[in-house]
Amino acid sequence: MNEILQDYQSELTYTAIALAVFIIVRFVAVQTIRKVGRRSDINQVRTVLVGRYITFGLFFILIISFIFIWGVDFKELGLIVSSIFAVIGVALFATWSILSNITSGIILFFYFPFKIGDRIRILDKDFPEEAIIIDIQTFTINLKKDNGEFLTYPNNLLLQKGVVLIQKQVATEEDLESHF
Repeated sequence: MNEILQDYQSELTYTAIALAVFIIVRFVAVQTIRKVGRRSDINQVRTVLVGRYITFGLFFILIISFIFIWGVDFKELGLIVSSIFAVIGVALFATWSILSNITSGIILFFYFPFKIGDRIRILDKDFPEEAIIIDIQTFTINLKKDNGEFLTYPNNLLLQKGVVLIQKQVATEEDLESHF
């Protein structure tokens, strides 16, 4: 056992350092996301989802760092990476819309100036919409029009269109909960 520890001492040390850095960066990132969520009065469910996305990205970086720490042969790594990218490329092409909406959801979390309960107008020349924001989810934003119709609008389209704030906090918590 001592021979194994001595033979792989530097790899074990770097692995421990990488794990410590991962834990610290993840903790700081999640705390920052929670602080932004509280300060911006963002729904806690959205805050948790964004934290999970960031944790997944950091975990992916951790796995890559382990590959380099433990000295995977670069010729084999090139074959593995090219195969993975080929599969991911096909998968991303097939699901680009979903990934676009997830990315837009993260952007909306940090930048979107409107909150649940606000009345907005989406400036779309073909389908202009005016409604109250009922919920902002990972893929979509849920809206309620004055005539009672519910709209589900994709997050990526919301970033592409102009959005005008008509009135802040039109709906109360009770009003929003009664619509579901």
